[in-house]
Amino acid sequence: MRQLVYTKTGSYDVLQVQEVPDLTPNKDELLIQVKASGLNFADILARKGQYPDGPKTPCVMGYEVSGIVTEVGSEIDKSWIGKEVIGLCRFKGQAEQVVLKEKQVYEKPASLSFEEAASIPVTYLTAWALLVAMGGLQKEESVLIHNAGGGVGLAQLDIAKHIGATTYGTASERKHGFLKERGLDHPIDYRNKDWYDELMKLTGKRGVELITDPLGGDEWKKSYRALRATGRLGMFGISVASINSSGGLRAKYELIKTVLKMPTFKPLSLLDKNRGVYGVNLGHLWHESDKAALWMKAILDGVETGWVRPHVDKTFTLEEAGEAHRYIEERRNIGKVVLVVK
Repeated sequence: MRQLVYTKTGSYDVLQVQEVPDLTPNKDELLIQVKASGLNFADILARKGQYPDGPKTPCVMGYEVSGIVTEVGSEIDKSWIGKEVIGLCRFKGQAEQVVLKEKQVYEKPASLSFEEAASIPVTYLTAWALLVAMGGLQKEESVLIHNAGGGVGLAQLDIAKHIGATTYGTASERKHGFLKERGLDHPIDYRNKDWYDELMKLTGKRGVELITDPLGGDEWKKSYRALRATGRLGMFGISVASINSSGGLRAKYELIKTVLKMPTFKPLSLLDKNRGVYGVNLGHLWHESDKAALWMKAILDGVETGWVRPHVDKTFTLEEAGEAHRYIEERRNIGKVVLVVK
């Protein structure tokens, strides 16, 4: 079978499709013939050497797949064979085959294509943790979603609209029409205007109750300032660290520079301002599989009832993975980018 190997850290040419022996499931595993694999910003950071949680190179990335179960181990019910499924991986998903434990696999809703199904796990689980499990977003509240046009951004928009909250979102102006059609109440052009000033104008200088921020660095300071009393800041990435780098020493320098710009939140200040801060890292929740299962059930129920609407912007083959990375880094995507296996 073929797999996408990150041969070392660096630019797009370090991504290579390589042939390896077919996989065989252990007694407690399912073998999935992969049809589509989600591509996430963590994969890009890993390619550049900016992702501490990533495996050492050479490696195969990929946190989420969809496909068909073709074989199961002796301890797994054989009724799984032939089922179309969604799988959560701890890497190795960007390949033609993957083996997973049963608790990492969910039946794919018939209404979803394989590409749509592969776009759900990371984006919607992250969004659920940010807005529901930790953010506690309520109907009468408002939320600012940074990078509203990305995969996690659109997932958050689905959830926030389902809750009934007022939504603000930063995105380049060309994405505003699409986001309004998806239900975003107030798009903010962060490229040509200061998003903080625009948010303050829109909210009468009050700010919002919840802000989700994947940017990092000193952007977290601005987001914290934009919170109302009882406001919460959910941090889940440091994407600004990757803007000026393709890998190597430059990437490490940008990462260190971003970390040094991060704010320090002091307990007494949080008390005085009635604000909260928290972080979400889906890659550090593998020991909480029962939580992920509950969240996935709610999300897949949302697919069935129609309020969860995964949007795939563009697909690429494994051989086109470098182009896919570039497409995301240039902020061209609206929604999810998916790798398809043909």
